[in-house]
Amino acid sequence: MTALSPSDDAIADMLRSVRTIAVVGISANESRPSFTVARYLQAKGYRIVPVNPGLAGQTLLGETVHPDLESIPEPVDMVDIFRNSEAAGAVTDAAIRIGAKAVWMQLDVVNQAAAERARAAGLAVVMDRCPKIEIARLGL
Repeated sequence: MTALSPSDDAIADMLRSVRTIAVVGISANESRPSFTVARYLQAKGYRIVPVNPGLAGQTLLGETVHPDLESIPEPVDMVDIFRNSEAAGAVTDAAIRIGAKAVWMQLDVVNQAAAERARAAGLAVVMDRCPKIEIARLGL
């Protein structure tokens, strides 16, 4: 299993084990993938914590938007990254600092060095995939 293509079992185990997901780069635009994925995850029973510095203090999907991962006052299980591959490195490092269990880089987001740092810190990592697609594909 590589960080780029974990097994279906590993993905399913990750999705079953997390409850709180920080969505970094969420948009207030309901037609954007970050918003629709967050709404889908929330409908599947996950607690969503929106993260976007430009929307900090606003409410999305009934949750207060935080400017960054470090400002979230409760534990986060998984960090879902809707940022580009380069920015995913700093977000991954923040996920490690806050004690997240997993980092999920969305479709077309690949940062192997960040994935290696996360795995070395004990986090599960998925890159270049979408949890909404994987939940549906795996029947979770």
